[in-house]
Amino acid sequence: MMKLRRSVSGRSWPGWSSSSVSRSQQVVLDRVQDLLQAGQYEDAEAEARAAAARRGRKSLMWVCLTKATALAAGIAHGRGAELEAELDALIAELDQAEGADRSLLLAVRAIRAVLHVDQGQYAQAEAEARHILRGANRLAHLTEVWDVELSALDSLAAALCGQGRYEEAEAIARGNISRAEGHRAAGFQCALVRSLNGQGRFEEALAETLQIKQDRPRSCSGSQDMVTATTLHGLGRRTEAEATARHALSACEQFLHPHHPRVQQARTLLARMTAEDPLL
Repeated sequence: MMKLRRSVSGRSWPGWSSSSVSRSQQVVLDRVQDLLQAGQYEDAEAEARAAAARRGRKSLMWVCLTKATALAAGIAHGRGAELEAELDALIAELDQAEGADRSLLLAVRAIRAVLHVDQGQYAQAEAEARHILRGANRLAHLTEVWDVELSALDSLAAALCGQGRYEEAEAIARGNISRAEGHRAAGFQCALVRSLNGQGRFEEALAETLQIKQDRPRSCSGSQDMVTATTLHGLGRRTEAEATARHALSACEQFLHPHHPRVQQARTLLARMTAEDPLL
């Protein structure tokens, strides 16, 4: 999930310098970001919304930033369908606001690309990701946008897999794994496995599953096991595939909102595997 992340040099977010916020506002941002990184999405969303609604003097950009953080948390949890209209409205507001920072707008659009992927809106996700990449290229000489760029590329690879364009997805995943780290690298690795599965290259896919980082954020619950189950199923290892699919569903039900699309995707995957006749 795209996060409005800290920079390497300190605690900051797209569109903000250290002089952009008061000390008390910075404390709020740090607290919400800590909650996001810990996977406490419900608490992060609640605190961000409270900060946006708090009475007192506040800039438009402060309101937009706290709203964006709340939306990022809600979508990571799996409530994207109910938050999509609010996210669209925030993007329109940022796009029209005089003097609004373009890097913050790109970061929020990257959240929308993730939402489109989650909802299976793959053509929209591709269009959004390509728009972000063009914007990031224009801003690269002015500010640090590499994390937004990698988020967009991750969404693009997923969108291409969703459209059956597996060779294109494979090229993007392979080309960016070495540039990424942590959960972002794991995202590209999962995209690579999906692309290989889509091409029927299951032995290669199985080898790649061993490279996926195990310690992933709560928002990724079930995703690694789902691609691995598909790989095992493709290799005819039915019992292992079913067990892995059950583990994926359990993780989704435990850690994601009941309406998260991945919960139903995991159920569908397991049903497909258990309904088929045993492989000969």
